[in-house]
Amino acid sequence: MSIADIRRDYNLAGLRRSDLDVDPIVLFRRWFDQAAGARAGGRLRSLAIRLYKALLGLGSAERIDVNAATLATVDSEGRPSARVVLLKGVDERGFIFFTNYDSRKGREIVGNENVALVFYWPDQERQVTIAGRAAKIPQPESEAYFKSRPRGSRLAAWASRQSEAIENREVLESRWRELQAKYPGEDVPMPPNWGGFVIAPVRIEFWQGRPSRLHDRFRYAKQPEGKWIIERLSP
Repeated sequence: MSIADIRRDYNLAGLRRSDLDVDPIVLFRRWFDQAAGARAGGRLRSLAIRLYKALLGLGSAERIDVNAATLATVDSEGRPSARVVLLKGVDERGFIFFTNYDSRKGREIVGNENVALVFYWPDQERQVTIAGRAAKIPQPESEAYFKSRPRGSRLAAWASRQSEAIENREVLESRWRELQAKYPGEDVPMPPNWGGFVIAPVRIEFWQGRPSRLHDRFRYAKQPEGKWIIERLSP
């Protein structure tokens, strides 16, 4: 089969204006919970999805990394780059993830705060696209999250000089072993160049797959006074 022949139709659900909320963060949380199956509505929807996939022979509907999103940034010359990050929080400020501030994405965000974030949940036939401005969160908030991470992940935050070239894997594993000896207990401090970013959204688009590529798309655009304007977009 050629790549061009890979396709499927979307038949699971639709998205009407009456399904929306005046606050896109509320709608995002609802969709995220349904993707994760965290609520009763999500469990019922999950059952429908499993039956739908079984009929199509698409296999298991196991949820893996529902908090994964593609983060797009640009460098000082306007060249874009993208990678997958894991969402670790969402509140009235926006969408939160953590990283090494000296990584490529960290440096690019400091140079240009304008970023984009894309969630895609194929089992739900849904996509959420977010555009906004990223800023570092307060250090105490980053430290609180860092302490909640497994010890190995905390050691890795020190061992990895993220985005830097290294000669081989042994260099990385050697650093990790040294740090394991340096911090034998659970008290592994947070590196000074590590922490969280929050993306304050200025535009959020919700996409629901529909048959014959006549998808439902609604865009929330934030106005200067803080109000959200909602528009239906052509697919």
